[in-house]
Amino acid sequence: MHTLRAISADGIPRALDKVERYRLLNEPAEAESICRDILAIEDDNQEALTMLILSLSDQFGSGVSHIEACDTINMLSDPYRKAYYTGIIKERLAKASLKQGGFGSNYDAYEWLEEAMEAFQKAASQRPSGNEDAILRYNACVRTIERQKLTPRQQDTREPFLE
Repeated sequence: MHTLRAISADGIPRALDKVERYRLLNEPAEAESICRDILAIEDDNQEALTMLILSLSDQFGSGVSHIEACDTINMLSDPYRKAYYTGIIKERLAKASLKQGGFGSNYDAYEWLEEAMEAFQKAASQRPSGNEDAILRYNACVRTIERQKLTPRQQDTREPFLE
């Protein structure tokens, strides 16, 4: 059986650079692994937690559950970041649903995008001056709904059949 080796605290800045590089190379599992190595040393490292959320959400639709990413949100200390990255998770779940397709996936995607837009709206109200990221993401969600012609799930208003 193999044992994981710890990185040094001095190596964290360089490791964070590598996380970003692996994400840009579309290798989110490698980025996730490095985040876990950093968090084993500094369990409250806000940048590593953020990158872990992003690395996990990069893998939605390929067998990675959203549950751990959502749980990691609670470890963020800044209310803006909590709201913003909640929106990111919901938006990426919507995109994964659209990509996978299947019965009801358009309705699921619409619901995820609505939740993402709510989170981005909350983040926008708490954003630092000059930071328009939440508004940009909100607008991207609106455009996805329009481009994909997504609509809410219709409520079944039929009366049940009595025997």
